[in-house]
Amino acid sequence: MNNMTLYVKKDSPVHLVDPLTKLLFTFFSITLTYIVSNHLAVLLILLCTFTILVAGKVFKYILPVIGVSFLLILSIIIVQGFFHPDRETLLFEVGPIPIYKEGFSIAFLITLRVVNMVSAFGVLILTTKPDDLVNALLRKGLSPRFGYVLLSVLQIIPQMIALTGKITDAQRARGMETEGGLWLRFKSFIPLLGPVILNSLNETRERSIALEIRGFNAKGPRTYLHKHETYRYGLHLKILLTVIFVAVVVWRFVS
Repeated sequence: MNNMTLYVKKDSPVHLVDPLTKLLFTFFSITLTYIVSNHLAVLLILLCTFTILVAGKVFKYILPVIGVSFLLILSIIIVQGFFHPDRETLLFEVGPIPIYKEGFSIAFLITLRVVNMVSAFGVLILTTKPDDLVNALLRKGLSPRFGYVLLSVLQIIPQMIALTGKITDAQRARGMETEGGLWLRFKSFIPLLGPVILNSLNETRERSIALEIRGFNAKGPRTYLHKHETYRYGLHLKILLTVIFVAVVVWRFVS
């Protein structure tokens, strides 16, 4: 995994697919889980997303992100299971908190949707270079300003992680204790906030100066550093995804 991006370089058929096709898949995959309300249908969509992650050899990289999201999922199960207005059938109890079947069913559906959302974005982000995604959108007419914002969003998390690691190593070299119990880790985390925020602001300023020097606001036609390579099955996949999406939407509103 690149320190500046979440992209994972692998030799897989998913990596060969063009960024816009994967972006279309991400949109359709997430949207369909909210159009259909059947648990089995949403589960099948999630399994399709998992299959693509496995084919892309990046499934293990999405597991920590899903693990972090389970904190949110747990709260959804408790809130929906206990406070759902149609609660009637007691399913089980978590300590003093009763979980009802009706609320748990809704919570399980939301859980599937959240996991699929995280996984679908994983298909796009873990198998696509941010530069390739932004360049593909720019070629389709996206404003360079919006392209820069999108690229910054895709890079901000790995950049913050890398910056935090550097500052932690520097403070550890100066004798600060950064390992130990939960309270010690919390105390060592607070001194990190100032340097991380200040360095992030400084990097933003340096990047804006670099963009100005390179003619970011220049008018006229733009050229690209890398040659655009067309994926031979891109159009076929886009048509297939669109047909599946329309078919599911029609099935949902007809049935």
